[in-house]
Amino acid sequence: MTITEPTGFFIDGDWTAPSTPRRIDILDASTGRAVATVPEAAEADVDAAVAAARRAFDDSWWSSWRPEQRAKAIYSLADALDARAGATAQAVSTQNGMPISISSVTESVIPAALLRYYADLAAGQPVEEHRAGFAGGTTIVRREPIGVVAAIVPWNFPQTLTFFKLAPLLAAGCTVVIKPSPETVLDSYVLAEAIAASEIPAGVINIVPGGRDVGAHLVAHPGVDKVAFTGSTAAGRAIGEVCGRLIRPVTLELGGKSASIVLDDADLPSLLEQFFAATLMNNGQTCYLGTRVLAPRSRYSETVDILTDFARSLNVGNALDVTTQIGPLATANQQQRVQNYISRGVADGGRITAGGGTPAGVDSGWFVEPTIFDNVDNSHTIAREEIFGPVLAVIPYTDVDEAVAIANDSDFGLGGTVWTSDQQRGIDVARRVQTGSIGVNNYALDFCSPFGGIKASGLGRELGPEGLAAYQQTKSIFLTDTPVTESKDAEQ
Repeated sequence: MTITEPTGFFIDGDWTAPSTPRRIDILDASTGRAVATVPEAAEADVDAAVAAARRAFDDSWWSSWRPEQRAKAIYSLADALDARAGATAQAVSTQNGMPISISSVTESVIPAALLRYYADLAAGQPVEEHRAGFAGGTTIVRREPIGVVAAIVPWNFPQTLTFFKLAPLLAAGCTVVIKPSPETVLDSYVLAEAIAASEIPAGVINIVPGGRDVGAHLVAHPGVDKVAFTGSTAAGRAIGEVCGRLIRPVTLELGGKSASIVLDDADLPSLLEQFFAATLMNNGQTCYLGTRVLAPRSRYSETVDILTDFARSLNVGNALDVTTQIGPLATANQQQRVQNYISRGVADGGRITAGGGTPAGVDSGWFVEPTIFDNVDNSHTIAREEIFGPVLAVIPYTDVDEAVAIANDSDFGLGGTVWTSDQQRGIDVARRVQTGSIGVNNYALDFCSPFGGIKASGLGRELGPEGLAAYQQTKSIFLTDTPVTESKDAEQ
């Protein structure tokens, strides 16, 4: 991969020189080799980015434009992203090991689609509505943008998860400082190039890559009005504590340990493509994956055999190879973390039926074979903690009530699936699972529907109209019974 090494940060619509000489080394996950270095932001860079976003919100017309005016600019950004789709996919897959067959969709297509969805949604939503009062009179209920947003995104789906935040906040009229993860920075420079080529005004979107200290400074910054974070539960707790003290709105999309409930009538062999997407997609580095596979005792051995054969059949290889199904993990530390969990699974009494190590003949990159465990109890560590790698734990159950109880016996509640030949039966079981989202015979996020977790999986919702509302605040203007004349400025 040929990389033009960046020399600055995208702040206030232009490339700004870093305040320090600190750099981030970018490594190819498939080979472990260095491919580039990029500037690493310090607190002074964050201050400059927040100041730019603050000016763009307070002093420019962006926040008071009519929604259809913003929609035009947002559409131009979508077009600019489409023109750079290949570069985005290559950058993401090189950095975090995502198979390019996945990044060519999730990281290259979804961001532009989200921009267009939210531009249209906001343009079709009235800024003001008039409500008849309970005891007479009228109230004007007005939707206004919440202000400057700090958006902190992880490395596993860096562009998709950026646009879970960026698309609705732009449509609402907010401005933003984005902090990409230091593991995936190159794709944010492709994004910056697209912004520069679009009609988005200067200062509306600012990007400062950095580590935890930079993120902490951004979260607590007095110029920020809301925080939107996707990442680990541990980091989310720390961010939530700061925002609680500051009375600052926050959306937290955190970890998961979701259950895939295989009912006794499931035709699993015919559903393996969907099952893969719901349990192992992106090398297991996906927050909502159903990595606890609950199988009926009457079909337990059969289910283990099906999954074992399937795991062994998957093509493990370089992330940039279009035939790769399982690529490397994002970092050497992540590889070691997953290997430690595999060792713990064995120590707790689990039995590896497939995988468990690195692929034969692979001597570079951060690979872990797709791994299946049987003889797992829901109390085992690999059934309790988020591994974030291609590891599935198969847990037996006796009846549906026990399956639901096991699924709900978790600190998390983000995703999940039910697998069955009877869709209505699957829906009935899905309704009983304590989670923010769940699929029947598939798991596919829907732009039009809210996504988020309960329990330790987070606060708030992204996507759908709920995702737009997260970046709006409402104002009530109370009136007497005097007839109200629509203001020509009502849509501003």
